[in-house]
Amino acid sequence: GEKVVVIKSEFMGEGDNELGKVLIKGFIYALSQQDELPQTMLFYNGGAFLTCEGSESLEDLKSLEAQGVEIRTCGTCLNFYGLTEKLQVGEVTNMYDIAERMSKADRIIKP
Repeated sequence: GEKVVVIKSEFMGEGDNELGKVLIKGFIYALSQQDELPQTMLFYNGGAFLTCEGSESLEDLKSLEAQGVEIRTCGTCLNFYGLTEKLQVGEVTNMYDIAERMSKADRIIKP
């Protein structure tokens, strides 16, 4: 079935933000090495930073995209954080698309 990864923050878990950044980078790298990749990755709120200029995960996200994973980042979130011109991987999406993809997914992974 369809597997969707939803990333809502530039950090993984709660507690120390520096540790959280290391963990999310490790998660995205580990995901890129899996035999079974997700069909889609959705990025919103603070997760939008991960698909933009300066992100330490760009190489891994570009690898995932090259392997057929759709990378989608919330346009409202990019606008809010002033990142619209800094998007480096994937496409801009909206909340309608995010809601539709999440509701149709067989599995949602939220690191």
